[in-house]
Amino acid sequence: MKLSKKLIAVTAALTLATGLVGCSKSTSGGSNGDTIKIGANFEMTGGVAAFGQSQLNAIELAASEINAAGGVLGKQIEIIKSDNASKAEESTRVATKLITQDKVDILMGATTSTNTLAAVQVANDKKVPMVSASATNPNVTFDSKKGKLNEWVFRACFIDPFQGTVMANFSLKKLNAKTAVIFSDNAADYSKGLHKFYKEAFEKGGGKILAEESYQTKDTDFNAVLTRIKSLNPDVIYVPGYYEEVGKIVKQAREMGITVPMMGGDGWDAPQLVEIAGAAALNNTFISNHYSPDDPDPKVKKFVDAYKAKYNAVPDSMAVLGYDGMYMIADAIKRAGSVDKAKVKEALAATKDFVGVTGTLTLDQNHDPVKAAVILEHKDGKQVFYDKVQP
Repeated sequence: MKLSKKLIAVTAALTLATGLVGCSKSTSGGSNGDTIKIGANFEMTGGVAAFGQSQLNAIELAASEINAAGGVLGKQIEIIKSDNASKAEESTRVATKLITQDKVDILMGATTSTNTLAAVQVANDKKVPMVSASATNPNVTFDSKKGKLNEWVFRACFIDPFQGTVMANFSLKKLNAKTAVIFSDNAADYSKGLHKFYKEAFEKGGGKILAEESYQTKDTDFNAVLTRIKSLNPDVIYVPGYYEEVGKIVKQAREMGITVPMMGGDGWDAPQLVEIAGAAALNNTFISNHYSPDDPDPKVKKFVDAYKAKYNAVPDSMAVLGYDGMYMIADAIKRAGSVDKAKVKEALAATKDFVGVTGTLTLDQNHDPVKAAVILEHKDGKQVFYDKVQP
């Protein structure tokens, strides 16, 4: 009899835990009948959890502001969160669950290109609009292999061809680099895309790529490759990866005496980068990014102040993109005059002169924003505005 009670208790506990893991709701006002359901497919745990949590914070901030102002079409926004654990296969599962079980009206996420690409086919097959605020790989919105537009997928960020070209030109024109080494993550679509476009633009501009080295997500020891890179004595090193590995690469490079400029993209932009690499090691490093929190623009200041007040942190690029993405969706629903998925899709495609914190954007024929990029320099652990580059 005692054994039966234990089994019953264990079964009940497991059932409850299963129901809680991987999915949670964040209702920003209103009831289920009066809400617009946004399915948030984000990296709440795993290797890039800092990105997912930052973007979720900003989405919830935007939703709360929109709801406080009366919502959209008289309805309140409800965020339904689900964790993809920073894994592509989980992103596919989560997107399917949000659509088929949670019956969301629109999908948001993921933050990284690989995890977003894993959900693209689901959105297209189920005919549900999907907006990634930060996935920069071109294939997110346009499948280059099929030569076909991903009709139901949109984004709020510039794409890798622009970002890679910006940093190649910066290397050539601002840093007067003649030679470069590229050290990229061959397991990440984001990193491979930036690698490709940086190389093309750098060589087109007259520069020489001395070597193309690679690592794998979750690698921790980069000394052997860095030793080879040091022997080549390049003018610059381009590391288009995510903060966890990049932090270790920069730290180990500086420890072995590599002092040349190192640079990357928006994947560097997380507070954890400074914790991993160390403030001193990050001196003389540069990144392309979507905005600067020090920008005096009133829209930027208002957002930064609101985010700081709610989360006690300076918002990174993932946060500001999520915030703009949420407002972009609200704007599209308002213009559609309906939550009908096909009408919202058409309204998103017609987005023009939308004013966000990261600037004014218009979506092109591939559902990609035309917008500026900024270049930031790390100085003693802080990001400092260096330049702004128009498309």
